[in-house]
Amino acid sequence: MNSLSALLYSLTVDRVLAGIRARLPDFCGMEAGDTVVDICCGTGAQSLCYARRGIISWGIDLDPFMIEFAEKRRKRMGLENTFFQRAVAMDLPFRDGAFDHASITMGLHEKERASRYKILSEMRRVVKKDGTLAIVDYKVPYPGNVYGHAARLIEQMAGQDHLRCFREFVEDGGLDSLLSQHRLHQRQRELAKRMPMTIVKVRNI
Repeated sequence: MNSLSALLYSLTVDRVLAGIRARLPDFCGMEAGDTVVDICCGTGAQSLCYARRGIISWGIDLDPFMIEFAEKRRKRMGLENTFFQRAVAMDLPFRDGAFDHASITMGLHEKERASRYKILSEMRRVVKKDGTLAIVDYKVPYPGNVYGHAARLIEQMAGQDHLRCFREFVEDGGLDSLLSQHRLHQRQRELAKRMPMTIVKVRNI
C-alpha cells in the first residue's frame, strides 16, 4: 500500500465504518482512562475515536504508510493519549495483561486460518483477565442481500489472496467458529445496521 491508498481507505472504508467505530467504546463499556490496543488499525480511525473519549489507545499495523497516515491525523487533532506503531498482529510487542481492552475491526477475515487464530491468541495475551475483546467482522451465515453482494464485490476487488481468505473465513463459520476454538463463549452480539457485519464483545477468561 502507498500514501494514496491510505487516503482512499480513509475516504471510503473509514466512512462506511464510522458508525460502528463510534459505537464500540460504549458497547464494550470503555471508560476514560482505560487502555486499549487496536489491532490492524489501518488509518488509525478507531484509535482516534477512543482517544477523543479520553481512552488511552495504541494502534498497531504492519503497513508503514497506514501508520504514517494515522500519526499525521493524530498530530492534526492534537491528541496526546493515542500512539501508533508498526507491528505484527501475530506477535504483539506488549507484555501480558498490558491492556484493559483490545479491538480489531474487519481485520480477521482477510487473514489466513492460522493467522486468525494467532491474532486472537495475542489479543487474549495482552488483555487483562476479565478484560474485553471487541471484534467486528462479517456476519456468518453471510447474507445474500444487496449489502452482502456489495461487500463481496469489494472483497473481489481487493485481490485473489484477499478473496480466498474471505471465503475461507465464511466457510469456516466466521467469528463463532474462531471463538469456539478459543473456548470463549461469554459474549454480547450486535448486528450492524444494513451492513453484513456483526459486533462481538468477549470477556477475556
